Amino acid sequence: MTVPISNLVTNVVIILGLFSKFGESMRFDLTSGHTKCVSEDINHNGMTVGKYGVVNPNEGYPLPDTHKLTVKVTSPYGNSYHQGDHVESGNFAFTAAEAGDYTACFWSPDHNPPATVTVEFEWKTGVVSKDWTKVAKKGQVDMMELELKKLFDTVSSIHEEMFYLREREEEMQELNKTTNSRMASLGFISLVVCLSVAALQIWHLKTFFERKKLL
Repeated sequence: MTVPISNLVTNVVIILGLFSKFGESMRFDLTSGHTKCVSEDINHNGMTVGKYGVVNPNEGYPLPDTHKLTVKVTSPYGNSYHQGDHVESGNFAFTAAEAGDYTACFWSPDHNPPATVTVEFEWKTGVVSKDWTKVAKKGQVDMMELELKKLFDTVSSIHEEMFYLREREEEMQELNKTTNSRMASLGFISLVVCLSVAALQIWHLKTFFERKKLL
């Protein structure tokens, strides 16, 4: 029985929809003098792209200086991957050298009177961070081959994610073992201290009664 190509493509798209790691797209308001940070957990060697922009409150007119931002993207260890000063839009793309939570912070300078800035921010990691339209155009591939490439990258991403989660689980197990060992040692020391104090009290009472010739 031959499966139609259109059905196979549809199935591949469904699988991609179920297993791909989706990007984070949002819109938020930022008041002058305040900072908003967004975090994204990225695996080692994971690809990530992001873009941001300030929504112009007066469409058709230049963006006022009160709506310019300072943006900084940092790694879990504080390394800077992107910084924009007094900008209205920008983008960044990098491959994570460290695993963990990467943070993008947006800061609006103080103004009098205060202004509220609306920011549109999109952050993609993993397979969805690739520009597949360029891949298709560059390789001159058809729809079926393109979807298979997406599926292959998705499976690879899931495979890497499983290894990453396994490593995190092993780290947590090791932390639990260390914590339990320390708690057991602390409990033993506490027991020794309590017994020592009890013995000292008994010795003191015995000495007291002997002095009083009650024993």
